[in-house]
Amino acid sequence: MAAKIKKGDKVVVIAGRDKGRKGEVTLVLPKEGRAVVSGVNTVKRHQKQTQGQEGGIITKEAPIQLSNIAIADPKDGAATRVGFKILEDGRKVRFAKRSGELIDG
Repeated sequence: MAAKIKKGDKVVVIAGRDKGRKGEVTLVLPKEGRAVVSGVNTVKRHQKQTQGQEGGIITKEAPIQLSNIAIADPKDGAATRVGFKILEDGRKVRFAKRSGELIDG
């Protein structure tokens, strides 16, 4: 099945602690059904000092369930569902069902 959410997409959190926040997908984990979104679902981790990194308490983004995020509509930035269509030149592209705008076109 084609991926509805890909790296680099602008998304909106639709459920959970960060509901309503927007960010960009930096990593998708399809086998786990999760994605890492910049600025969303931040957690604090205690990190031991290593030769390349400094130790201490760091803040980083944790993966969030794909069902809790939705693509941001290219027109107005609101959450939208994703559909697929085949263009005249044979390319399969994603489009926002809310406005009909192409997402990766």
